[in-house]
Amino acid sequence: MKKKELNIIALANSESQPNSFVVILKEEAGTRRLPVVIGGFEAQAIAIAIENIQPNRPLTHDLFKNALIAIGVDLKEIVISDLKNNIFYATLFFEHPDGSIVELDSRTSDALALAIRFGCPIFANESILDKAGIELENEDTPTETTTRDQPIEEQSLSSLTEEELKELLEKALSGENYERAADIRDEIKRRKAKD
Repeated sequence: MKKKELNIIALANSESQPNSFVVILKEEAGTRRLPVVIGGFEAQAIAIAIENIQPNRPLTHDLFKNALIAIGVDLKEIVISDLKNNIFYATLFFEHPDGSIVELDSRTSDALALAIRFGCPIFANESILDKAGIELENEDTPTETTTRDQPIEEQSLSSLTEEELKELLEKALSGENYERAADIRDEIKRRKAKD
């Protein structure tokens, strides 16, 4: 299965789900973004690793990494491998000292926390990006337009033209409102499926 390399570009509070966060992953060679909603504990684990903060005692992900290193196992890569009922699934690829590879199922949030700690690449299957990725056509020119009595942001998505939806999508992405962007993306895909 074809996979694409991703980089973590943002970690933000989730506006639609209280006490949750959103990790934004961007294609290494592309314009798509993949928003992944995670819990507060996992967000903290990811933030600590990104900021290279050294806690007094090892956190769970640090302990797991230390144990693997102690027995000579290395995390080679993680792959966001599936999407079922709006839940992402990940696979960890470990290499033993004898060169054999072992795959383990993982929550995506834990896989990301470990990937940062090991400095290994993050991938997603192409099909995941096709289903849940948000396409950013022009990163440099977000626009804001009011075409009717109320701003586009406040209008029902079903009442907007395709051009207005694309414009609103760019604005949501530039404002890092990834949940709104996902709603807009879904409306665009729903219309394309009807055609």
